[in-house]
Amino acid sequence: MSRSVRLVPAVAVLLALALTATACDGGVRGTPGGSGVRDPYFPKAGNGGYDVGHYALTLDYTPATRRLTGKAVITARATQDLSAFDLDLAGLDVTSVTVEGRDARWNRSGRELTVRPHDDLRKGETFSTTVRYSGTPRTLTDPDGSEEGWLPTADGALALGEPVGSMAWFPGNDHPSDKATYDIAVTVPKGLEAVSNGEPTGRSDSRGRTTYRWHTDQPMATYLATVAVGHYDITRTTGPHGLPVLTAVDPTQAKASAEVLAKIPEILRWAELNFGPYPFSSSGAIVERPDDAGYALETQSRPVFPGAPDTTTLVHELAHEWYGDSVTPASWRDMWLNEGFATYAEWLYEEDHGGPSAEETFEKRYEKDDDTVWAFPPARPSSAAHISDEPVYTRGAMVLQKIRQKVGDDAFYDIVQGWAAAHRHGNASTADFTAYVEKKAPHHDFAGIWRDWLYGDGRPDHP
Repeated sequence: MSRSVRLVPAVAVLLALALTATACDGGVRGTPGGSGVRDPYFPKAGNGGYDVGHYALTLDYTPATRRLTGKAVITARATQDLSAFDLDLAGLDVTSVTVEGRDARWNRSGRELTVRPHDDLRKGETFSTTVRYSGTPRTLTDPDGSEEGWLPTADGALALGEPVGSMAWFPGNDHPSDKATYDIAVTVPKGLEAVSNGEPTGRSDSRGRTTYRWHTDQPMATYLATVAVGHYDITRTTGPHGLPVLTAVDPTQAKASAEVLAKIPEILRWAELNFGPYPFSSSGAIVERPDDAGYALETQSRPVFPGAPDTTTLVHELAHEWYGDSVTPASWRDMWLNEGFATYAEWLYEEDHGGPSAEETFEKRYEKDDDTVWAFPPARPSSAAHISDEPVYTRGAMVLQKIRQKVGDDAFYDIVQGWAAAHRHGNASTADFTAYVEKKAPHHDFAGIWRDWLYGDGRPDHP
């Protein structure tokens, strides 16, 4: 039995309005999160108002039709009171969006998916957003002309994300400053493999299709996430301290890759001596056919190679696991912290394996008649089209050699190892790096290195 209470009409109306307002927004008066984080080179990349903690991606892909069906469950924390927020998504058709299990309003504008939850979200609140989508994922063209996003291959597909290609296959906060953990499940026709980052957590067959599940427990930037679908020779070995090492190689590249990929455990041991403990729970590589991708990429824990890599390229991409994947740039202006360190790792590896010393390599690069090295300073690329140009790589490595010359070997290795440890699984900027170096070596003056080698235009004087 229920009882009803008779209310004065005016009071009843006011109470109803108050209850409605409370039900709609929980008392929170939020504002929309920003579309874009004002990155100096990709201002529309990423979004404001929230921080992603985890992506759970469920994908189904058929190479013959190039159709992708996906569900993304994104767990995030609001960093402000939110009435709406954006996700980055290029192409693909969105069929539904829910926030905390309730239908949310949404709209598309270019590469922005704007979500308006039923209730405003309170600052500090953790919330879950589910996006269901499908279609033919796009191959995107970078400002430098290279291709990223979802790349069809001879027998499947390859997802590459640097700098903003992950939005071609899943919605997210597509900027390196927002890292998260991942669970990725990929269903493909039976007979094909689906390889991703981290560790495999299971597979199952149903109705002529196979689902492969992968888990990444350490934070990962969106641009480092990958999926490779096709036929692969899978090899499992161990690295330092029993580290699982999994390689997936296109059968046409297996013979040519075998000798170099067998060096992964040895290279990781060498890298730990130079850079400190390996930062992830597995390692390995994905080797595609040469025409499937135009470049190698340091996809986290399992870098991708277009054809059989040489030792130098393998060293470079594995060094990124410390510098780029674990210590990730705060913005795309800080790209030299990735590529300068990985290039310098090449120089160190040669030095330790019977080749020229890093100093000799530095001198050779300095004396070489190559104006491209001096086109712009490594910490200030001229535009988004040039963040992967030669100054970022070679001149970035030269900055590190200048620091080594200044402080000596003992202090230098303390710096590079300490830098990897201090920002392990985090983000850092060039300003963070210069401050760190000055703190670690307070009795040295680095002003000239920063002015001439890191930020200066043209070819610096070198005695």
